[in-house]
Amino acid sequence: MMALTRAAMLVVALGATCAHAADISYLAAPGIPAEEFPSPRRAVAQIVGPSRASEERRDAMNEAGEIACLLELKPGMTVGDIGAGSGYHTVRLSRRVGPAGSVIAQDVRRDYLIALARRAQRLKLTNVIFALGEPHDPRLPASSLDAAILVHMYHEISQPYAFLYNLAPALKPGARIGIVDLERPTSEHGTPIELLRCELSAVGYREIARYQLAGGGGYLAVFSPPDPEGRKSPRDIIACEDRAGTR
Repeated sequence: MMALTRAAMLVVALGATCAHAADISYLAAPGIPAEEFPSPRRAVAQIVGPSRASEERRDAMNEAGEIACLLELKPGMTVGDIGAGSGYHTVRLSRRVGPAGSVIAQDVRRDYLIALARRAQRLKLTNVIFALGEPHDPRLPASSLDAAILVHMYHEISQPYAFLYNLAPALKPGARIGIVDLERPTSEHGTPIELLRCELSAVGYREIARYQLAGGGGYLAVFSPPDPEGRKSPRDIIACEDRAGTR
């Protein structure tokens, strides 16, 4: 947890440094290299921007509130906003978990995190930690998260098996991961639910529930992480076929 403590100190430092690029870095040592895992057998969507829709429209659908309620996110928790982008969920989660909790805003784009750090500074959010990741590895401290959300970004993960495998150690026992996406091909910035289930199951995650979000916001699929003792070797993971033919 030393890395997480240092990261918390970084939150204070960002206020004085105006979030220079050098202040945004990895919170943990590298995990398993990408080449140890199979490549996905489906299209990977390009990252096109830090936000999928206006925050006003998302608020009108109560997107953040609905997801937080379904995942039972509470004050005092540490929640990872994986692929935080412009920080729509980071800002709202910060208020939900309160001063006793924290939000780890993680992204592979340092420029997104710098902009988000400045936003957090303007809003005086003191419980947000910023974490740079890699396409195959979120680079988060072990046992640091009570929950993680991946909202409309799973289809952009270029190395999903490696990413999910390297994310698992950051999840505490009993933690939940919530993935929000649309029922459409990955090439069209969605993930068919059967494909999502297959890819997470291949790494050892277990599906707990699935919900349809209001206002055409897609689905929320909730999973528990794999048991550490029973995790497969990376080379034993078999990539899923995209039966919808979206490659």
